Amino acid sequence: MKPAFATLLLSCLMFLLPSQLEAELKVGATIIDVTPTKFPVLVNGSMVSRSVKKVKTKVNARAIVVADGEDRLAIVVVDSCMLPRPLLDEVKTLAAQRTKIRADHMLISATHTHTAPSSLACLGTSADPDYVPYLRGKLVDAIAKAEANLEPAQVGWGLGKAPEYTALRRWIKRPDRISNDPFGNPTVRANMHAGRKWEDVTGESGPEDPDLSIISFQARDGRPIALLANFSMHYFGDRDLSADYFGLYCNGLQTQLGKDVGEDAPPFVAIMSHGCSGDIYRRDYTKPTEQWAVTDDINEYAAGLIKITTDVYKKIQYRKDADVEMAEQRMQLNYRVPNQQLLEWAQKVVKKTGDRLPKTTEEVYAREQIILHERQSTEVVTQALRIGDIAITTTPNETYALTGLKLKLQSPLANTMVIELANGGDGYIPPPEQHLLGGYNTWAARSAGLEVLAEPKIVESDLQLLEKVCNQRRRFYRQSQGSAVKAILAAKPVAYWRLDEFNGPRARDTSGNQRDAFYEPAIAYFLEGPHSKSFCGGDETNRAVHFAGNRLQARINDLKDHYTISLWIWNGMPLDAREISGWMFSQGPNHGLAAYGDFLGVGGTQHPGKLLYMNGADRKLHAGKTAIERWTWNHVALVRDGKMVRVYLNGNGKPEIEMESAPGTEGVVLEQLFFGGRTDNQSNWEGRLDEIAVFDRVLTAEELKSLSK
Repeated sequence: MKPAFATLLLSCLMFLLPSQLEAELKVGATIIDVTPTKFPVLVNGSMVSRSVKKVKTKVNARAIVVADGEDRLAIVVVDSCMLPRPLLDEVKTLAAQRTKIRADHMLISATHTHTAPSSLACLGTSADPDYVPYLRGKLVDAIAKAEANLEPAQVGWGLGKAPEYTALRRWIKRPDRISNDPFGNPTVRANMHAGRKWEDVTGESGPEDPDLSIISFQARDGRPIALLANFSMHYFGDRDLSADYFGLYCNGLQTQLGKDVGEDAPPFVAIMSHGCSGDIYRRDYTKPTEQWAVTDDINEYAAGLIKITTDVYKKIQYRKDADVEMAEQRMQLNYRVPNQQLLEWAQKVVKKTGDRLPKTTEEVYAREQIILHERQSTEVVTQALRIGDIAITTTPNETYALTGLKLKLQSPLANTMVIELANGGDGYIPPPEQHLLGGYNTWAARSAGLEVLAEPKIVESDLQLLEKVCNQRRRFYRQSQGSAVKAILAAKPVAYWRLDEFNGPRARDTSGNQRDAFYEPAIAYFLEGPHSKSFCGGDETNRAVHFAGNRLQARINDLKDHYTISLWIWNGMPLDAREISGWMFSQGPNHGLAAYGDFLGVGGTQHPGKLLYMNGADRKLHAGKTAIERWTWNHVALVRDGKMVRVYLNGNGKPEIEMESAPGTEGVVLEQLFFGGRTDNQSNWEGRLDEIAVFDRVLTAEELKSLSK
């Protein structure tokens, strides 16, 4: 064939067959009732075994199949607390035999309702032996029926915000209020619902994620086919057998959006998948008791989320040419198995229990130690898929909201959804630093037994899979720079730490002087910081870290006796908890109080709530005049001008503290700096710090005022 003729033929084909040269998106969806037929049925979600006899709302499996002419994938969300990987592997194998979908192109997740039949043995509850085989067949049917409903379609992305409907349930306790774990050890520094008692806690242990993410599928004529939503809220709580708020949301949305679907078309399918909610609940403990929840009625709660969804739905824009791509990885992860001493303790407890089911927390966790010892490790599945410019990734665990934010903010695509408890139910995976804070989410069991580094390993696996299906590199997360950041940088700091990291140990120096600082281990990351609109752009949240007894270490080897420290503080300690609520800044060698060190803190029973200054030479406390309210952001600046020390609060031109600091530090190089604690680790900071800047000169009161806005 001559080149000219070949070119002409190719041009004609491109003109005549454009649909063959772009992805032809097809979507099918269905709902399969998976309510058990045999009662009573065992139900997951409690420490000890329980069963129910009544059905309040049906439980369902809701499935979507997406195809582009070359590849097909299935997404199934089941009204279940957790689903075991071996069962789901069987379902996928059977479904692959009945459909044209590969087993590794199927995503099956649980909503995490705590009132659904048990299909996974966990803590004191066994899997229901009659329900598991029944569910297996129903899930295969769901995938096959959704595929049978495939039709030409279009897809769009929507994002709503629902901060009133989600909040942190895991709070950090005061260092003098630590409680015991089930093994008798005082390790519980953070725990679920500890925020109910404000006097016991110093603050939340992580961020929340208010995103209500929506993927909408429509027929080419605009008829709704399916909607896949994703939200981070653990569960509401219901009675008897129930799909919880997940089911109420889906049913209500189907009523509203599906009313115009004709009789000849498949019914509209709404799905609520579970976002990263391991440390999330609906009660906002930052508020007084009467304001803990936006509503205590489950129907009103679901209706509120439906309203947000329908408002977003109206604005969604669609594309018809979306192609699909999916990938998965299987990893072997270790369990945190008991040492010999713990194993012997567990064996003694289980021996006393005999053949009966465990009735106490001690008995439950003793049995779990033996199970972990026997298993040693397990296989977990991670996945990523792409539908056009929309990405989904999964974790087989109850993941913290921080983990979801890590994945969303680093995904190659801005439109990314994270579905947890997918393709398995391997329990909680706290970020590594959260293990140091202890609590129920960290107690070794099948419900939280994976190795300490499981979370970063799963995050990295997901990011690599996202890069693969998107054919793009991950994004590098860094906070945007608002006017307050630009003001600090304009003042030429020698070091500037924004403290916006997802994890440690390194705190990036934003000044450009390459003076990164290093976090000690007991730190909670990515909490809300001060004045987001000033420090960031748009609707971005400014981020801070919460110190739980450890510090941030830095070295600046040319800082002498003319310098300024600027930082934002948020004190978490009740003012009557100890003499000094906490030291936020100190300098000198580690593990001691140097005579030339400056120390800055906040008073407790001594000088309640007032700024404190101490010099290592005389070690006398000097207090400010203004009391700082607990759990509020305040700007503090320490200025050393030779022998003179001035401490400023919130840009006030008149210092809170002004004094001559004898014997002075003239000529001494103050190399080692600590933030969030004292050099000897006494009364370290309990609360948040943010936007720490160090200057090798004396800033004027006017300059400090500009930094406090």
